[in-house]
Amino acid sequence: MIIFADGSAPISPATLTPPERMIYELKSASPVSYTYETPSSLLFELRLRANILESARLLSLSGALFATFAKSTCNPWYWTRTPKGAFVLRNNVQSSEGIRDIFRNGSLYAFECATAMVIVLYRAILETVGDGVFNERFSNLTLYDWNYDRDLYLQRVDAKKGVFPGDIVYFENPDVAPQTPWWIGENTVKMDNRFYFGHGIGIVPSEQIIAALNRNRRPGSTISAFMSNIVVAPGYRAMEKWVNGVISPGNVWRIDDDGILLCESLLTVRIGEAVYHRYLA
Repeated sequence: MIIFADGSAPISPATLTPPERMIYELKSASPVSYTYETPSSLLFELRLRANILESARLLSLSGALFATFAKSTCNPWYWTRTPKGAFVLRNNVQSSEGIRDIFRNGSLYAFECATAMVIVLYRAILETVGDGVFNERFSNLTLYDWNYDRDLYLQRVDAKKGVFPGDIVYFENPDVAPQTPWWIGENTVKMDNRFYFGHGIGIVPSEQIIAALNRNRRPGSTISAFMSNIVVAPGYRAMEKWVNGVISPGNVWRIDDDGILLCESLLTVRIGEAVYHRYLA
């Protein structure tokens, strides 16, 4: 159920694009109440979610490969690769161009799934707010794992309140083989009620994500990978406010009443080339 705090009437689904309409109808049909300050707040979220879906689709077609940090690659005309495998935007390159090059020249890039999620989010925001705002807010980018600009306001959201297209859903592989620790889990974008985008796997049903993880378990393991209740999403309400100049993101960090900031709930441990994530309760 969708409610507008200002008392506005429901918006017309006929005015929405097909992806926006899909998300709107799913939220409208939910028994959970979702309150927005105004219709424009809802439209901002729908537009950004739709751009997340499109960005995931385009990244899956870009030719960019999956790779561990030790073997990551990037286009040296736009990014400098650090010894840790991070990509640092070159000083003479605008953030918008650096992000677009990943989708335009994907065959030059290889990275792991958390970095892929951040790249998808950056492109979605770029397409939502435009080059000028994006370059101002997201300058001096570094792409590395779950490192991200704080203006994303990434939050863990309560899966019990609903998981919708555009959300990032984590699949966990608790009995991962020691030889392939990067298969300990897969960050994915929920595309619709059936399909998920996982970098290096593609846009496939959840069963195929689980099957890919299960192929990388300890020999003889009977513990299956599974879709976890860990769901990550941008802080749509906070972002819509700074896009409209209502607040200064440098002064306001926590806007939404629900949700936990990702930076407060993610433990990252790096041992050699391996990176382990543990989401804290």
